[in-house]
Amino acid sequence: MEKVALNVVERSKSGKGVARSLRRSGFIPAVVYRAGNSQPIQIPTKELAVFITKTAGEQVIVDLNFPNNITKQAILKDYQTDPINNTLLHADFQEILATEEIIVSVHVIIKGEPIGVKQDGGILQYGLREIEIQCLPDKIPGHIDVDVSKLRLNQSIHVGDLNLGEGIKVLTDKEEVIATVTSIKEEAPTEAIETQEVVEPEVIKKGKKQEAEESK
Repeated sequence: MEKVALNVVERSKSGKGVARSLRRSGFIPAVVYRAGNSQPIQIPTKELAVFITKTAGEQVIVDLNFPNNITKQAILKDYQTDPINNTLLHADFQEILATEEIIVSVHVIIKGEPIGVKQDGGILQYGLREIEIQCLPDKIPGHIDVDVSKLRLNQSIHVGDLNLGEGIKVLTDKEEVIATVTSIKEEAPTEAIETQEVVEPEVIKKGKKQEAEESK
């Protein structure tokens, strides 16, 4: 697994006002948590932005370098962006230890063109886009490649079909579908719907003479 480093500084203040002030100063507020404890930090915006861009879709171990030669290993669990201008707002890191297993979600990357698509005219449909695993930090794959080139029509690859190697435990349900090749469904012909004209009942107007006779 690739490893990168970020320069971080512990922060003592929190709140929306502090966060806005940090962003104006070129830093992103973040949190490092482990075993129910959390540590507020701040990271240079440019460093974090480059890291997220370069590692998009990859699970990467980060060395968080604090002042005074203190380093903590972590993984990026989540980050928030502004929905309007897409600027970074906040980031969450999980501290890890080399000797402790960790539960992480790893992205799935589909590779190849199925036989069922090339020869039989089927369509490839995607299932899960990430899988949850448990392993030691040095066993975490950046992503999981899934080769679908041998899939024929009406065949699927399930989570249980994956072989991720020794030391990696898959926690996602084995029956979950990752990819499948299905036939193109033809649209059923639309039956013509016969409409019957609704005939309003005829209203027979009564003459004065008839009305007079009925009233007797």
